[in-house]
Amino acid sequence: MSGLAFDIAHLLGALVLTLSFALLYQRRLTAAINVVAMQAAVLAAAAAWQAVTRDTPHLFATAGIALVFKAIAVPLLLHWLVRRMNISSGVEAVFGVTLTMGLGVGVTALSILLVLPLTAGETILLREDLAFALAVALIGPLLMIARRNAVIQVVGFMSMENGLILAAVGVKGMPLVVEASVAFSVMVATFIFGVFFYQIRERFDSLDVSRLEEMQGERQP
Repeated sequence: MSGLAFDIAHLLGALVLTLSFALLYQRRLTAAINVVAMQAAVLAAAAAWQAVTRDTPHLFATAGIALVFKAIAVPLLLHWLVRRMNISSGVEAVFGVTLTMGLGVGVTALSILLVLPLTAGETILLREDLAFALAVALIGPLLMIARRNAVIQVVGFMSMENGLILAAVGVKGMPLVVEASVAFSVMVATFIFGVFFYQIRERFDSLDVSRLEEMQGERQP
């Protein structure tokens, strides 16, 4: 891969990780949905660029699936759910922004320390992509822990899955049938979460997942 092609591929992978940190910073629900959509769009661009520069045309399918499902369809569905259920845009945080961002930096450092020694014999781009991908995949669950809103749980799940796709792109992608299955699973999971949102909203008039603990406490003898 030439110098310019490597630099662009490296930049796209770094942008996917940077948008994970942008997710950790968000305190508004609609903004978080928009950021995860942007992350999926950058992921699609990364897959398309790898398809061109590494002569792996099947990655165009990965790029198309990421763009259509993860950058457009699922975010639009989440925005519709937020409007339909009149969900408050504010998101209650378990940890402060400073602590959450610090944990994100720690997760990224841990990912680099784990991946780089294990991939010492591989190309620089693959090693960096895998380090970025692991960091993104771990920041997703961190977001789910740090924010109590149920919709953010879906956003964190999508971000984590973006990290897994970035890892697959780094190793020249996964079979198309797996990509299609993953995209379909994300869509189905989003619909299931939508029903889950409705039930929580009806029961508690809120999407704060900490309220579920209250219900569990009420049912204990």
